[in-house]
Amino acid sequence: METIQAIIIDDEELARTLIRNYLKDLPGVHILAECENGFDGIKAIAELKPDLVFLDIQMPKLNGFEMLELLDNPPEIIFITAHNDFAIHAFEKNAVDYLLKPYSRDRLIVAVQKATERIRSGNKEVGKITHLVHQPLAEHLERIVVKSGSKIKVIPVDKINFLEAQDDYVMIITDEGRYMKQGTMKYFEDHLDQAKFIRIHRSHIVRIDQVTHLEPYSKENYVLKLKNGATLKVSRSGLKSLKERLNF
Repeated sequence: METIQAIIIDDEELARTLIRNYLKDLPGVHILAECENGFDGIKAIAELKPDLVFLDIQMPKLNGFEMLELLDNPPEIIFITAHNDFAIHAFEKNAVDYLLKPYSRDRLIVAVQKATERIRSGNKEVGKITHLVHQPLAEHLERIVVKSGSKIKVIPVDKINFLEAQDDYVMIITDEGRYMKQGTMKYFEDHLDQAKFIRIHRSHIVRIDQVTHLEPYSKENYVLKLKNGATLKVSRSGLKSLKERLNF
């Protein structure tokens, strides 16, 4: 059988060493590289093309989920983390397994066996997570990570002027520029802080403090003016939300 090629991505050296030590006597798995942050992890995955990644979630600069969003064809993932609040998200990413620190060697071996079976069968449903720790607490997005050419751009949500639907993508508009992100408006509507953002149309979500005024466009139709000079159409449901929340 072919050897499974793997990468470890974790900002804690002790955590990386533990994985390597647990796997050193396990035949069939070869560690290609270790990375201590998501930026190095993306580069290593692109260059080395591993079958499997042992991935931490909470890391500086770029967390594990943000890293995966930037990969077109991510390898199989085993999440290894000290936080149990992300299990649902790991399930949505179709991860092989979700290990909570501290964990035993036997628990890691079980996860690797599931990953190996999935890799060799080519079936993404094999070994799929079936047990979740618990429903995570709702979290608001604090930043959005996008690819800008060959570079990675981290956009704090407080720098966003508005978002615009673009087929299977969302355009993120800031004072610095416009950035495309694969995703849906519904996702951003659900995950952005509703105290700061409001959906005014099926195609637009705006940051509330960027709104200058609302004005009539035609009979029963309105447009919203923003500080950056943008003029956006307002739907009937968007108008109702604006009137309720901004006293227009």
